[in-house]
Amino acid sequence: MIRIVLPAASLFALAACAPAAETPPQGPGEQPAAYMALGTEPGWTLEITPSRLNYDGDYGETKIMVPNPGAKPSFNGERYATGRLTVDITHAECSDGMSDRRYRDTVTVTADGKTVKGCGGKILPPTELAGTSWTFVSIGGASIAGDRPTALQFDGNRLSGSAGCNRFSGTYSVDGGTLKAGPLMATEMACPGMELEQAFFKLMESPVSLTFADDGTLVLTGSEGRTAVLRRAI
Repeated sequence: MIRIVLPAASLFALAACAPAAETPPQGPGEQPAAYMALGTEPGWTLEITPSRLNYDGDYGETKIMVPNPGAKPSFNGERYATGRLTVDITHAECSDGMSDRRYRDTVTVTADGKTVKGCGGKILPPTELAGTSWTFVSIGGASIAGDRPTALQFDGNRLSGSAGCNRFSGTYSVDGGTLKAGPLMATEMACPGMELEQAFFKLMESPVSLTFADDGTLVLTGSEGRTAVLRRAI
């Protein structure tokens, strides 16, 4: 393996092949079909669909499924009340207690008389990229194969990772909602299906806009509308 230091423009010149055709991303970034909430110690999850409340508590030992009674207004939120399950959603920022992920809502669930607290609703964007790590979901609208490890880490003013083949690293800066990367350093290896990696290098040749979907995914969008979608790992 040979490491070479390249300016951003030279790195992207490695992308000799045409990038993959743009198709609409599937899954990440789309509006969720149900309201989701979760908590820790003990671990629990709650799914609210138009027809049901599905609660999975005590690390999976308690399961309650009841018809959705409809939400009633409460102080700064909503309440769902049934015989076995009561859910109070308060629109106040919440941390899951296990990481620095932040959610729009604080959620209190009382299941068969036992009350637990947690977070739910929209996943809020991190206050800064430094210290976060992501995995690629799609590049140019094409999904990343599950057997191809990918990563994009932000550490201080440096980024590093792999889009499926070569390791890359370099500096980055964020100004408002715009990210600029480079100069970058990359390995030079040949891998099957390098088109997506090359499409990512091409995308990052110019500044990209940063947006965060309600499900917490990070979307990098270039000047020509090309995108890379990433899911947070840490």
